[in-house]
Amino acid sequence: MSASSSDVQLHICGVPFSLNREILAARSAKLAALLKENPEDDLSHLLGDIPTDSQTFELVARFCHGFDINLSPENVIKVLCLAHYLEMSEIHSTNNLVKKACFYFQNNILPSWNKCIKALKSAETIIQQAADLSLVDACAESIIAKVLHDPGLLGEPIRNVTTTDDDSENDENAYKPNVKRRHFVLDWKSEDLTLLSISLYEPIIRAMVHRKVPLEYVASSLFHYLNKWVFPGTKGEDEPSIYERNSQREIIEAVERLLPQERGLIPCSLLSQMLQSAIILDVNTDCKSRLEIRIGKQLDQATVKDLLIPAQGYAKEEQYDTERVKRILKNFYGNYSSTDTSGLIVVAELADEFLAEVASDIDLKLNTFLELAELSQAASGGTKRNADGMYRAIDIYLDKHRYLTDWEREEVCRVLECNKMSPEACEHAAQNEKLPVRVMVQILFSMQLKLKDTVAKRIQRGSDNRLLKLEEDKEDARGNSSSEEEMMKAEMEKMGSKVLELEKECDMMRREIQRGSYQHKIQKGKTSMWKEMKRKLGCMTSLHETNFRVKKKKVHPR
Repeated sequence: MSASSSDVQLHICGVPFSLNREILAARSAKLAALLKENPEDDLSHLLGDIPTDSQTFELVARFCHGFDINLSPENVIKVLCLAHYLEMSEIHSTNNLVKKACFYFQNNILPSWNKCIKALKSAETIIQQAADLSLVDACAESIIAKVLHDPGLLGEPIRNVTTTDDDSENDENAYKPNVKRRHFVLDWKSEDLTLLSISLYEPIIRAMVHRKVPLEYVASSLFHYLNKWVFPGTKGEDEPSIYERNSQREIIEAVERLLPQERGLIPCSLLSQMLQSAIILDVNTDCKSRLEIRIGKQLDQATVKDLLIPAQGYAKEEQYDTERVKRILKNFYGNYSSTDTSGLIVVAELADEFLAEVASDIDLKLNTFLELAELSQAASGGTKRNADGMYRAIDIYLDKHRYLTDWEREEVCRVLECNKMSPEACEHAAQNEKLPVRVMVQILFSMQLKLKDTVAKRIQRGSDNRLLKLEEDKEDARGNSSSEEEMMKAEMEKMGSKVLELEKECDMMRREIQRGSYQHKIQKGKTSMWKEMKRKLGCMTSLHETNFRVKKKKVHPR
């Protein structure tokens, strides 16, 4: 059908429109002026900056022709921007589109949480025009006011989940949006801010922080946003496109800038997940460094799984990123200011556990192992922490690196504090053929000192008990007390003689080892020598009864 002479031809986003000149001019001051100055049929070249798409323009054209149009959260901002561009105001024509769309926006969009979010989402393609008309600010202010009234709209605060074997379930429940939201108006479906692009989301969250929205709710929203837009794309399900990687990189950097600074507000597990995504996406160095510092400041709340960060790159030599973990450990020690040493002990044990996990990596270099071990040892120096975790890591490393020379094995064991090992660990170590002879002798000496201390305490305790009993029963049990005193004295003398015998034996072993004459014999006879020591102490047990283990949680490396 051919257009009449009274029609004007327009092409909007490639879609042709043939519209009545007089009807358009009656509603639009801009089109009226253009038609008056340009009588030709096609005005498309004069509307190159029109902020619209073909669907929105069709709605406006229907309104101009007198048809009813259905405004919705998805189209009202686009209609408002186009109506403003075409100058469809009350000055030009009564009951015009700007008034109609503004009334709908104010009375149907702004009171509703869901509709505000949907309207903002729809405006992302014309964000500058919507911002110029203050439509973005109006939606943002409405959203912030609702969150100030009900912070739960951002989602439940993150639970600091303790890692267990059921990690997948915990990860799913650690942060999620509130399923029971309260709204100013009744909505059938609950939306959340994660629908918005980062260019809209970031300023809204920043304004919420400035307006003192509780930070635990802000943190919940931030990680729900990451879980929606970043984490699924960095877990290996599908390789993201270059555009998606750039977008995810931008999101990581923006969210890191928004993270609250308060220690412990965000679990280490989530910070670690964020750091690993940042590494994969190759975000800027400053962002990654700040994430490392955040983890380091609350490392006493972490688990070993949080430190098992896979090494990246084609030239990687080790399975895990040990250099990054060393920096995280140094950050913790450098920021630790408490007089309570319990935090230092917790992190030292965590470092031991991490060392045990990476010790099985055949590519783990000796220097790297020693540096990690020394960080653990130095931080807990002077404390009463157990050295069993360090022994376990050393045992694994020696087992997986059988090619080490005698000197290198000595270096590995240099970080082991034998005097802090448990009796079970000492007994296991004395039978461990992977250990150097010197270490085995040190363990025997340590056992000797502990035994002397135990005997001394027993003698003191026995003496105190005897004096107390003598005081209580001095009138009617003099004969019995004397007999018990003789028995106690005989028992202590017997134990003392065993200790002296052990001291002589160990002293002889030390002299012989120093001369080197018995080294081969000792290396072959560790088990029998240990048996003989225990026999002389009167505590002989089967070697097979002891199976040393350090209790640890099951770890699933990411």
